[in-house]
This record gives sequence, C-alpha cells and structure tokens, in this order.
Amino acid sequence: MDKGKEKEESSAIHPAVAPLSYLLGKWKGEGEGGYPTINSFRYGEELHFSHPASGKPVIAYSHKTWKLDSGMPMHSESGYWRPKPDASIEVVIAQSTGLAEVLKGTYSAEDKVIKLQSEVVANASKVREISRVYEMVNGELRYNFKTRGSLFWLQKYCIVVAGMSEFLLRNLIIVY
Repeated sequence: MDKGKEKEESSAIHPAVAPLSYLLGKWKGEGEGGYPTINSFRYGEELHFSHPASGKPVIAYSHKTWKLDSGMPMHSESGYWRPKPDASIEVVIAQSTGLAEVLKGTYSAEDKVIKLQSEVVANASKVREISRVYEMVNGELRYNFKTRGSLFWLQKYCIVVAGMSEFLLRNLIIVY
C-alpha cells in the first residue's frame, strides 16, 4: 500500500467509521450457494465498502454476484451502514429482487466482528428474518448470511471466498 494514500484516506474517515475502516475497499471472489428448494450453484461475487467524501458517518455498501461460466449478473444489493460510537450499527439494504432490509446490530472494533439482525424485511413473501455476521479472521473477511422463512428457520444460503481489494490483497469467506 502506498503510505501517502493510506494517510490521505485515514485522515478523511469520520471518527464513527474508523473502527470499521478495515472493511473499506473491494472484496472479490468465488462462492457456492444453496437453499432448501434449489440445487447448489457456484458464482462470482464482489462486495464494495466505501466512505463517501461527504465526511458523513456512513459506509456505502454494494454487493453483486454473477454466473461464473457466462458472467451473467445474478443478484445485487446496495445500501448504507451507519456505525455509532457506542458500538451499535444500523444498516439499510435494498436488493435487486425488490426486498428491503433494515438491520440493527453491534460491532467489536477489537475483535473485528459485526453482527446484524433484521428489524424489518419488506416486500418479501417468503423471507421473515435475516441475520448477517461479518468477521475478520487471520486477514480474511468471513461473512455469514442466514434467512428464516414461513416454512423454515434460519437457513444457510451461500459460501464465498474472495480476495484482492483496491488497496490491499484481502480474502472474503462467506460461510452459511
């Protein structure tokens, strides 16, 4: 990493965002998904966390997936994360399927763990609850995503291993 670039970015980060600044950048890789009602599948994935130049205490978030064999887009979502000084966090996400999530949770800057639980899952006929956990382990970002529907409890959905951020080589592992 270019030390001049690192200093420039860190000085522009809002104090409320600083504890989660390790997320900032692009995370890319391949994963495997599955669900009780569909066959398992492999896909590519990219997550992007950025801190808007406005200096506001938010992290902009975007996430997209694609078929590995054709590059055809599969799923996307975007939103904002708002960490607070008391180690709580609020997140809003809109998915390309029309589903919207409002999540609240906590983070530990020391352990680099973020735990989110849905407060609202809107415009969803089958999903009632969503749980997300992001965790840094040995320099890898692990992401756990679970859903609960009307006919099933929290189910694992996808697994992803990703790397290479715009700033550093990073790994993302999504485990459900």
